[in-house]
Amino acid sequence: MLSSTVLLATLLYAGIGLVIFVVGFWLWDRLTPVDLWGEICKNQNVALGNLAAGIAIAIAIIIGAAIHG
Repeated sequence: MLSSTVLLATLLYAGIGLVIFVVGFWLWDRLTPVDLWGEICKNQNVALGNLAAGIAIAIAIIIGAAIHG
């Protein structure tokens, strides 16, 4: 059974991880020379969608490893 402090710490780390993920992905989006969402949605650029998914997974793995220790 989880204690309230463990549950609160878990939720806090999850929130921090989500914020870092969103900021990291937003920063990557701003650093690229093309309109990421325009290319994926309007032009149906599947390769760029796969790249964005790979970047998102990579950022999530890095954040998870950093939080886990």
